Amino acid sequence: MFNRSFVKYYHLMLLPGILLLILFSIVPMFGVTIAFEDFMPTKGIFRSEWVGLDNFNYMFSLPDSRQVFVNTIAIAVMKIVAGLAVPFVFSLLLHEAANAKFKRTVQTIVYLPHFLSWVILSGVIINFLSLEGIVNRLIEWFGGNPVMFLQSNHWFRVVLVTTDVWKEFGWGTIIFLAALTGINPSLYEAAAIDGANRFQRLRFVTVPGMVATIVLLATLSFGNVLNAGFDQIFNLYNPIVYQSGDIIDTYVYRAGLLEAQYGLSTAVGLFKSVISFVLIAASYGLATRFANYRIF
Repeated sequence: MFNRSFVKYYHLMLLPGILLLILFSIVPMFGVTIAFEDFMPTKGIFRSEWVGLDNFNYMFSLPDSRQVFVNTIAIAVMKIVAGLAVPFVFSLLLHEAANAKFKRTVQTIVYLPHFLSWVILSGVIINFLSLEGIVNRLIEWFGGNPVMFLQSNHWFRVVLVTTDVWKEFGWGTIIFLAALTGINPSLYEAAAIDGANRFQRLRFVTVPGMVATIVLLATLSFGNVLNAGFDQIFNLYNPIVYQSGDIIDTYVYRAGLLEAQYGLSTAVGLFKSVISFVLIAASYGLATRFANYRIF
């Protein structure tokens, strides 16, 4: 029986978290008014000139704005697709391994990069992909010409997606392996009795048993279409690859902090937040419909 006398104590336990939420998440939301002002730091939010939707009109009139949105969506979609496909396939291969110690060792190794920040990993990647790095040394050893991976608009997105998958697919593998443990072992036994080989058991038992997890992760990833990874791109990109690698978050950083266009950067950030909110709401609706996933 639930004791109602303890309710006030539960609320007191929640109070510090609620206060931090209000202080760092609710109060700063009043700053979105800068998107509708010609904001001057010397005048502050309340005394800066109100310009309405001028910042938004200016945002869409910029020649770079369309490219920034295209880059953001393209990079994010490629990351989502690769970030689902690679751990799914890897988890199937790891699940089929017979040696339990080998499985645990491999799972630990591929999971380690998840704990490293992009500040650290970017230094490693830059050294590996430089003209004198190990990757170009191998290319030359096989008779090819060195490639400027981080200075090429053709290769930069490939590098972003590949390194992001390398860093995070260990985490995705854990989720898929957890889904594999939920498949009833009697289904494999019944399939083996019916004469199904290993590949057929994988095709007709394992994969169908993971469909709900795949659909859930895919629909929830839909809300991250406009989040292409600021930390990674900020540490790897340069002006040469702005055409293929500049995203909304890096553009807001440059416009707001480096060029002091506070109204424009806030307008871009607000526009992204509104679209992201709509996408997140839609993704949870799809997750509820197709995977029976509910938050509440």
